[in-house]
Amino acid sequence: MALIIAGERSGVGKTTVTLALLSCLSRRYRRVQSFKVGPDYIDPMFHQRVTGRPCRNLDPVLTSEAYVQTCFNRHLDGVDYALIEGVMGLFDGASGRDDVASTAHIARLLNVPVLLVLDCSRLSRSVAAIAQGYRCFDPRVQVAGVVLNRVGSDRHLELLQDALESLQLPILGVLRRQDSLTIPDRHLGLVPTDELTFLDQFIDQLADIGETCFNWEHLLPLLRAEIHDSTVTNQPLNVSGTQPITRIAIARDRAFSFYYQDNLDLLQQLGAELISWSPLADTRLPEGVQGLYFGGGFPEVFAQELADNIEARQAVWNAIIQGIPTYAECGGLMYLCQQVTDFEEKSWSMVGILPTKAIMGKRLTLGYRQATALQNTPLVLIGEKVWGHEFHRSQLTATPEHPLFKIRGYEPKGKTNVEGWQMHQLHASYIHLLWGERIEIPLRFLKCCQQFNSMI
Repeated sequence: MALIIAGERSGVGKTTVTLALLSCLSRRYRRVQSFKVGPDYIDPMFHQRVTGRPCRNLDPVLTSEAYVQTCFNRHLDGVDYALIEGVMGLFDGASGRDDVASTAHIARLLNVPVLLVLDCSRLSRSVAAIAQGYRCFDPRVQVAGVVLNRVGSDRHLELLQDALESLQLPILGVLRRQDSLTIPDRHLGLVPTDELTFLDQFIDQLADIGETCFNWEHLLPLLRAEIHDSTVTNQPLNVSGTQPITRIAIARDRAFSFYYQDNLDLLQQLGAELISWSPLADTRLPEGVQGLYFGGGFPEVFAQELADNIEARQAVWNAIIQGIPTYAECGGLMYLCQQVTDFEEKSWSMVGILPTKAIMGKRLTLGYRQATALQNTPLVLIGEKVWGHEFHRSQLTATPEHPLFKIRGYEPKGKTNVEGWQMHQLHASYIHLLWGERIEIPLRFLKCCQQFNSMI
């Protein structure tokens, strides 16, 4: 079994509760596996910092229901306890019309109970109506108990306990209101772990608080990892022949950190050697690489440092001109533009391969996208459809003459648009992809990389 942490809505403290539980479990038992519902990158960074294990994303839109089940069971193998952090409110799904891709959907799909986090900062007796409503809204979802978060005083707690007593719904945790239990955020969510100097101290503080604020006698049996279907834990990849080693340079530093671990694992299983390098600090690409991979991140925050590293920008430009297969998502796309204009309206030179500029703004573009390829690239073929996710506050100043994708939102009748760039052997798009079962995508990328005669 495992436990899924849900909230009545966004902002109630799911991540704080999740990290407190993970911190305690990791301190006690070490072998703890975490998961995150949805396409999030930053929350999984915090999970991994606590557990020492990569967090796995569970997203049935980007992948499939079958892949979610397979991924979950595969990563329960060899661990003691497992915990899933939900997304938004318990029943909030991709479309807003149903609960597809919601926390409730994943709870049903994996047959795991829910621990519901309630923000009690402005509640007393009404907490019972909220808890009862969530428990009864969908009888297929088992609410195992609640966590009362942001409780103000002993008297406040007494009122909450009295209100919930008649429901016979266990209170499995009580967190007092503490201003110090906050993680700084910015325009795309929490500040990533590599930028926080106080994080180890914060994790220790969470572990100390977690030791006393949760009902561990009740929680531990719920959290114990239990594989539901042993047939899906170690399925081999269906790839014929032995794959040659392919050296891929992957940009990893404070500016570029948005990568799904499943994608990286899949590349390695298919024969890739992933060589990390930093567009912030390194002046050249790693020797002998046959492909480049730029994930998302915050190039706008570190735009001056990226601009100042002229040698790295020139090295990337030269490699792409020479035809090295290159995969760039979101922040990676921005880095390949002519310029990035930050929130202070200062413009900084970037690689310059793409004949456009990225300008930061207040408008947030987000949501699931079905993308149909209009061009052949090292990853996709014309007419191929993929599901991805957009999440950015930048806009480009130019549209490609021959765009990479035709995209539409999650709603079948939603309006369509075009985006993305294909030139040389470059695939650059705002669309983040989680490949899941679609191993033909990384296989195609690696095949293109193997054909590149590296001159780096």
